[in-house]
Amino acid sequence: MHSEPFCNPNLNLVSGKAQDRAEHLANLAVRALIAEIELTPKPGLVDARGSGAHTDLSPALMRRSARSLRNTFERIGLVSFHQVPSLTLREKLGVIGRSAERSMLLTTGGINTHRGAIWALGLLISAAAMGSNSPKVVANRAARLARISERNARLQESNGLKVVRRFNVPGARGEALAGFPHVIYSALPTLYRSRSQGASEADARLNALLAIMINLEDTCLLHRGGATSLRAAQSGAMAVLAAGGTQTLRGWGLLHRLDLDLAALNASPGGSADLLAAALFLDSLVHLQKGNYGKA
Repeated sequence: MHSEPFCNPNLNLVSGKAQDRAEHLANLAVRALIAEIELTPKPGLVDARGSGAHTDLSPALMRRSARSLRNTFERIGLVSFHQVPSLTLREKLGVIGRSAERSMLLTTGGINTHRGAIWALGLLISAAAMGSNSPKVVANRAARLARISERNARLQESNGLKVVRRFNVPGARGEALAGFPHVIYSALPTLYRSRSQGASEADARLNALLAIMINLEDTCLLHRGGATSLRAAQSGAMAVLAAGGTQTLRGWGLLHRLDLDLAALNASPGGSADLLAAALFLDSLVHLQKGNYGKA
């Protein structure tokens, strides 16, 4: 007599929920990246008009890179489902993240399109998979993860890391360690305030980008043009918001002036763009209907 193999329906239910949550978060992250790419006009950045200050990039390449990360983001969501920040989880995420960077570089022919986004969104996806849609809760959990050091892991030499050392600025790692303050306390409040004031969604997102730029010590700007580029970006962004934002005639004109100024400096606020994508991801956790798992 043969007995039926044991099947735990509760285990299957948990597995199904983990898969659904992971797919949901991955889709939201890819959508956020593509929304950032397509937002136009962004000063110095790749957008629907073209490559900005990045002669080696294009909107099509950026979109292809973003979509190539969906499986990576889904894996992060799966390993993090209902977990807590721990060394074991942090090291799993490190392995996935480094694999994602290699895959990205294969997709783009060796061009760094989304290394900063893999770091920021990877942490935020992991934190969200633990079981919250609150931006502050997710950001705080992501910070706890970032503060855990991997055993035997070495920092990869990069332009961002060189800038951090040279200018003594926090960089992408410092932003995560602090709980993404430029996302939580600059981008999201500006996004919500702009919407409440009747701005279009594009203007609200542009204003959120500018709010990040005002205070962020953007390593991409510093790498390309040092303190001169950083000051130009910060003062220009402040002028736009002081004029009432991109939804006003004067603010719109100042945005285009900032775009020209950064083009003349060959400068790009790439770190700010990564944090805008992070803000759009966190915003989507709150605003998209549960169960909407459509692909970008």
